[in-house]
Amino acid sequence: MTDSRTRPENRESPENREPNARTYAPDFLTELFRNPLDPGYAAAAARRRVVPEVGWRRRSVRTVSLVVLVVLGFLLAVAYRQTVAAEPGRHQARQGLVAQIKQRESETDQLSERADELRVEVARQRAGALGGSEAARLRALEAGTGLGRVRGDGVVVQLADAPPDEETVPDPESGPSRVIYMDLQGVANGLWASGAEAVSINGQRLTATSTIRSAGQAILVDFRPVTGPYEVSAIGPDELRERFERSRIAATMRKVASDTGLSFEVRDGDDLTLPAAPDPRLQYAQPPASPSPSGRSVGPGTSGSRTSPSPSGGGR
Repeated sequence: MTDSRTRPENRESPENREPNARTYAPDFLTELFRNPLDPGYAAAAARRRVVPEVGWRRRSVRTVSLVVLVVLGFLLAVAYRQTVAAEPGRHQARQGLVAQIKQRESETDQLSERADELRVEVARQRAGALGGSEAARLRALEAGTGLGRVRGDGVVVQLADAPPDEETVPDPESGPSRVIYMDLQGVANGLWASGAEAVSINGQRLTATSTIRSAGQAILVDFRPVTGPYEVSAIGPDELRERFERSRIAATMRKVASDTGLSFEVRDGDDLTLPAAPDPRLQYAQPPASPSPSGRSVGPGTSGSRTSPSPSGGGR
């Protein structure tokens, strides 16, 4: 009688089993770690040992690799040579642009100084031609519109960017850790609303037509760049600082300074002198060449208007 534990005849004996065949014993994980290489890899290695690689194929692979390396080296050498050859030209062009910018800045400063001298001379001649009361009235109007220099006590608001090594993590709602043009707009409007009679930013007088904008990272006041730290000076009544401290923009700027690390300081300004603003470029309305038959405006003005807007106008 056959023993139940005897191997059936259809199974392979250990002598007939292939040497690289994997044995799936009950302890499969142990066998897998003991013989991790698949038999197919071993068979392929054995075939390569029996049939060696053809010599011409090996030489062709080496030749192609060498050609690729030579081509890449040649391209790198050509690119480097062109870069080195073009560097003096770029440096010279850059230096030329820098020299032109400095020359234009010097010319602009000279013209500004000449314009100030002529403005003072015109004011002197005008005061001599007018009577005392008319000259005083004219000076008062110029001071109110920003076309005349003013002097008095007031408030100075200083804003500056956060230090470069500031580690404060800004709140996304508070904005960047540098002063932006909207900060200067808000401070200037807050000073006007608090009763300021004259306002200037870094020595540039603000008028009813002044603009505070940004061009990239630069801030422009009446199309003139200003750099930090920014000082907004205002002349007004004695309670000007108290009113501004209670304003909404002051509270907002204090919170922004706390969140982002930029500097916001309000202090009293004694005996401030604010310069006059440049003469504005005035624009005048022109009557139409021929009146409209219906008597209405030919432009997009108010209904019933008898004049059309100037083609070169375009207020903000």
